[in-house]
Amino acid sequence: MTINQRNEAKIMSKEAFQAVGLKWEGTFAEAGAGGIRAIHRMLQERLPEIPYAIHTDTLLGLSYHAFPDGEGFIHYGVVGVERIEEIPAGMVSLSVPALTYAACEHSRQHSIEQSYNNIYSWIHEQGYTEYNPDHLTHFEKYPMSQDPYADNPEFIIMIPVQTDQAGK
Repeated sequence: MTINQRNEAKIMSKEAFQAVGLKWEGTFAEAGAGGIRAIHRMLQERLPEIPYAIHTDTLLGLSYHAFPDGEGFIHYGVVGVERIEEIPAGMVSLSVPALTYAACEHSRQHSIEQSYNNIYSWIHEQGYTEYNPDHLTHFEKYPMSQDPYADNPEFIIMIPVQTDQAGK
């Protein structure tokens, strides 16, 4: 792990999209124990079942606030789709609006916690504010081929932000 870890951040826009995949709901402790990794592995295995899947080389992880006490959240391991006509058994569909994100790459040699600390610090240093439409807190993009149980995963962190800096 890098002691003086720096993550280059940037602002990017992403068009609205639809996705199909698996839903996980639980506490942060349960997520840390591997709950999310299990649905990512299951999505990899069931990917051929998803009609109209696009960008199948990228697993999308979307996390939403779920509980008023802040102890848990909902995570979706999904893949983008051209359209939604039928949803495989046990899967869900979701639509994400067009949004602006603060984004940074998390590399294998970095601390995940530090990567998140760095991107949130960068957001505030730039004068942006976090924006949580429908309670979406963050979005991660993983290589579909990556082992979800890898000790040192690589992924892109995307935090929805408002970029209106009026008054600055």
